[in-house]
Order: sequence, then C-alpha cells, then structure tokens
Amino acid sequence: MESQTLEKPTDLDLLRLAKTGDFSAFQQLMRELQPRVYGLAFRILRQAQDAEDATQQAFLALIEHIEDFREESSVATWVMKIASNHALKILRKKRGLRMVSMSEMSSGDSYVDMPHPEFIAPWSEPPDEIAQRAEVQQEIDNALLELDEKYRLVFVLRDVEGLSVRETAEVMELTESTVKVRLLRARLALRERLTKKFGDSSQVMIPDHKHS
Repeated sequence: MESQTLEKPTDLDLLRLAKTGDFSAFQQLMRELQPRVYGLAFRILRQAQDAEDATQQAFLALIEHIEDFREESSVATWVMKIASNHALKILRKKRGLRMVSMSEMSSGDSYVDMPHPEFIAPWSEPPDEIAQRAEVQQEIDNALLELDEKYRLVFVLRDVEGLSVRETAEVMELTESTVKVRLLRARLALRERLTKKFGDSSQVMIPDHKHS
C-alpha cells in the first residue's frame, strides 16, 4: 500500500536507473516512450512493419548508447532523435536513395525563394471546425505524402508531435532558422491544398506575382 503513494518516476529517473544496470527501469522507459516513437516512425514510413522495425532499432540503439546521454535535452527529445534517424535510414534504403545525414539536407532553405500560393480564398467554415472532420485528416495525410521528406518530417515533429522549434532542431540536427523555413514551406503547401478543397471558390484571390 505504501508504494502506491510514491510519485511516478520521470523519464530521466528511469534512464538514470537504467544506466546503473536496472533493466526493469529500461523496460518501463520503453513502455512509456514506445507509443510516441512508433507514432513518429509510422508517420515517416507509412508502413506498420517498417515503423515496428524502426521502433525496435531505436530502442536497441538506446541500449547501446545509453551512456552517451548527457542530459542536455529531455530524454524524449533524445529518443525521438534516435528514432527519426532510424526511420529515415529505412525510408532511404527502401527508396534506394543515397544515405545522407539530416544536417546535409539543410542547403537551399531560405525565405528568398519561398513559393507563392496559387490559390488564396477564405475557408467556407471556421478552420477549427473543418480540422475536426475525418475527411480533412485524410487530406492532411495525403498532402503530407506529397511533401518533400525534409519538410514533411519538420511538420510531423513540430505540428503533429508538438515539439518546440528548438526541440525539432535538436532532433533533426538543424538550426532553428532552417526549421522555421521548412515548417513555413510545409504549412503553406498544406494550407493551399486544403484551401482548394474547403475554401470559398466564390472569393478566390489570384496573387499578382509581377508585383511581389
């Protein structure tokens, strides 16, 4: 009965215990983080088996590198960084693309060549009401699949997983300014797609690019 009054250990408490060889603490940490890690992996990979593989690889890597955690960020941020790296490796291997680190993907991200939206219109219903509809969620999922993966991952981490800009930058090993640019690009692309479907077509505004 006395144990029920004890406070639940934090992720950091569990990781510190795991560092001492307490495997039960590591198992508990895995149970706490696994849903979030799997959710991230699935949003990147879009395949259940691949997401499961990435999740397993992330926790194996966590065991191997547990001594490397210096408590400079949250445990969750560190684990999400590991998970996202493994998910991206699986994604690129399946696509036959050259393996690159996230930091190598940072060139060309600036506000200078930001694309102009081609379709601007007020939404026919309040955005928060539209966002609750199942068809909108499906549209967002479909639109995410069409985004370049570097923009998609930033959007997933920041707007889906709810990490801060700083945490997203840590996970992706990017500068905060690069994260902000990529996030803006992702949001513009997604909003334009949703506007085409849910905007009021009677009030469409076509931007004048010649005076931009």
